[in-house]
Amino acid sequence: DRIKMYVRRVFITDDFDDMMPKYLSFVRGIVDSDDLPLNVSRETLQQHKLLKVIKKKLVRKALDMIKKIGDDEYEKFWKEYSTNIKLGVIEDHANRTRLSKLLRFRSSNDDEKMTGLADYVSRMKDKQEHVFFMAAGSLKEVKSSPFVERLLKKGYEVLYLIEPIDEYTIQALPEFDGKKFQNVAKEGLDIDGESGKEKMEALTKEFEPLTGWLKDKALTDLIDKATVSSRLTTSPCALVASSYGWSGNMERIMKSQAYAKTGDANNDFYASQKKTLELNPRHPLVKELRSRVEADEGDTAANELAMVLFETATLRSGYGLKDTAAFAERVEKMMRRSMGVSLEEKIEEEEEEEAIDDEDTEEVSDDAEGDDDTKSPPPVPIDE
Repeated sequence: DRIKMYVRRVFITDDFDDMMPKYLSFVRGIVDSDDLPLNVSRETLQQHKLLKVIKKKLVRKALDMIKKIGDDEYEKFWKEYSTNIKLGVIEDHANRTRLSKLLRFRSSNDDEKMTGLADYVSRMKDKQEHVFFMAAGSLKEVKSSPFVERLLKKGYEVLYLIEPIDEYTIQALPEFDGKKFQNVAKEGLDIDGESGKEKMEALTKEFEPLTGWLKDKALTDLIDKATVSSRLTTSPCALVASSYGWSGNMERIMKSQAYAKTGDANNDFYASQKKTLELNPRHPLVKELRSRVEADEGDTAANELAMVLFETATLRSGYGLKDTAAFAERVEKMMRRSMGVSLEEKIEEEEEEEAIDDEDTEEVSDDAEGDDDTKSPPPVPIDE
């Protein structure tokens, strides 16, 4: 009932199916055609070959009208219909390029104002080959993510994807204006290029005893491999997904689906994929762990530190812990050591009140009743 069809100014129907795609369901309008026949049934008219041409032109006309909206008015439009446009990118392959020019995202370039992909590309650095983006549940979370630390320090702009549909939308776009998209929470991120390749190779060789120990002994069942990271500055480590694996944000979204069921083979496959543990070679904790491992691979403290680093990296990277109770116990042990409390010191038992025997309770009740029977009634005043 949103699109009314006329033929030579004669109203035909407003009940056409699929006159507009679902993502443009908010569009209202009137179509008047001189080429469609009048003396046919509605069912026959719906199968007419000209109707497909009309539908195609309607979509393009609607997208052109949206494109011409001014910046101030477009901000209001985007607040209301942003999800529709993003759904269009996912569903409408024929108009994906047109729709991609309408997209707006938060960005590290401006905390308040949203930016389009064309504006991002215009601000890209020389020799920057990818559009960097990071997806998370909130703006605060994405800004504090370990994956954006070095990119921001180097002056690269990162798109902040904070809506649940955003990551799906970007995954549906192979590229924009010749630039491919790079999820900074996944493998394949290259910040330094050829200039930093030699330095990275030297660091990789220097930390090989530690990365090999983590992969083969300390965390052998938990990670795919351990490597030296080029994306971290202040965080000691991070958990990085493969190119086709789930990011922490995608895992959270998939697990919270209303229709998700326990034991789904497809979801279990992605959720159980091992990830890469990337280490910050300049962090004091990582350097100390390397020294301990080189001195003694069987060091108990080193094994505990490796496990805590892995679990904190899991949380920092947006993933959930499988065994939260074990993580809480390890944190408690660290707190006991830091406060000088013995690991063997037990929790003080709670004192319990002594229970009153039932026989004593009955005797007290009987005595109370006896006292009530022997009590004399109150004196009655006598008038003189």
